[in-house]
Amino acid sequence: MIFTVKNNTKESKEEFKVSGEEVLVKVKHLIKEGNARRIIIKNEEGEEVMEIPLTIGAVGALLAPALAAIGAVAALLTKCTIVVIKKEKS
Repeated sequence: MIFTVKNNTKESKEEFKVSGEEVLVKVKHLIKEGNARRIIIKNEEGEEVMEIPLTIGAVGALLAPALAAIGAVAALLTKCTIVVIKKEKS
């Protein structure tokens, strides 16, 4: 799905259904791809549990606290949805 946000940049939204054990692995993979702007984790009921804004300079040590928090959240969830907001290439 592609949509336009207020600043007229095109972004796309993808959703992945994963188990609690797979959350951290999937999030690390999405961050490594490099084009994710935000990652949102939702529980089984569709309620937002965590949102991680990703900026161009956020790598390594800056992401460590977020990844630790994702690991803690993942331990509490059995099934969840990862929503990824990506910047579309112009």
